[in-house]
Amino acid sequence: MKVNGTPYRSLWWDSTKAALQIIDQRWLPYDFRIQQLDTVAEYATAITDMHVRGAPLIGATAAYGMALAMAQDPSDAALDRTWDLLHATRPTAINLRWALDRSRAALAPLPPSARADAALRLAHEIADEDVEINRRIGEHGLTLIREIAARKPVGEPVRLLTHCNAGWIATVDWGTATSPMYQAHDAGIPLHVWVDETRPRNQGALTSWELGSHGISHSYITDNAGGHLMQQGQVDMVITGTDRTTRQGDVCNKIGTYLKALAARDNNVPFYVALPSPTIDWTVTDGLSEIPIEARNPREVTHVQGTTSSGEIGVIQVTPEGTPAANPAFDVTPNRLVTGLITERGICAATAEALAEMFPDLAG
Repeated sequence: MKVNGTPYRSLWWDSTKAALQIIDQRWLPYDFRIQQLDTVAEYATAITDMHVRGAPLIGATAAYGMALAMAQDPSDAALDRTWDLLHATRPTAINLRWALDRSRAALAPLPPSARADAALRLAHEIADEDVEINRRIGEHGLTLIREIAARKPVGEPVRLLTHCNAGWIATVDWGTATSPMYQAHDAGIPLHVWVDETRPRNQGALTSWELGSHGISHSYITDNAGGHLMQQGQVDMVITGTDRTTRQGDVCNKIGTYLKALAARDNNVPFYVALPSPTIDWTVTDGLSEIPIEARNPREVTHVQGTTSSGEIGVIQVTPEGTPAANPAFDVTPNRLVTGLITERGICAATAEALAEMFPDLAG
């Protein structure tokens, strides 16, 4: 996608510097900064502290971290040590473990002398695969938007609601939930997107930054406004991303997703989840009991980053001094509340049977 008219991916390998470049998302949407990762420790910090964020992007970043580690020390000990270090950075998004497992499985049988080149090729492959997966998710999601548009008076926009940021900066490119939006807009279908602010980190601001850059009509709303808009008939479809999905179709996503699914069900609004196959955890059946929910720093709740009237980026405290806070980062939406899953292979029901039929080569 483009930033100020220039095409970017959210990460890319600079072969002249033999280093990964990332968009440092801590500063968005206020400032566009690029960071170079030079050590494995910097990769770990970038994932933990959300310089990069979004399940697909975390996985791709980890694959490049393995490549850097093998270039510095291709030993078995370094391979295992890097896997452990990077795996510990974020507990909920399954793409992280998926990418690390895939890397270790591919590299372990090789002689150490061959691991550096092989690891870098694999990281490129994982990044390119993510772009293609998300493009295809967009194609399938576009069919849903076309169907809604066909039922509307000419010129009336399809009104979508999304939560968190499942955009191109949460992936390598295109995004998951946003890919159908970009493709619908490019196809000339009028859209209006309701963008949840997504407290506590206000990741909806990233979605607004993306959509605005692409020229898509949107409104930034408080998290609690979504139910009201659905009651008023102002939402045609909800579409979110996912950080981990069980083999039966339970969806773990940014905190607040579950409440949107409840409101959608109560108001007969379709609730779809854009689902890249690497985000399916085939080892987990019951999302409520088996998926670990990351508890992040309470400071993300008690403090907010923004810009001052003079344009400076700053952080303010919004709670009384000493107020305790809790910060569960994700929740689980049971499959019974999910209308369907938009995957790179098509759209299916959120059930074990439908997922196994869609991905027979992965379900096991």
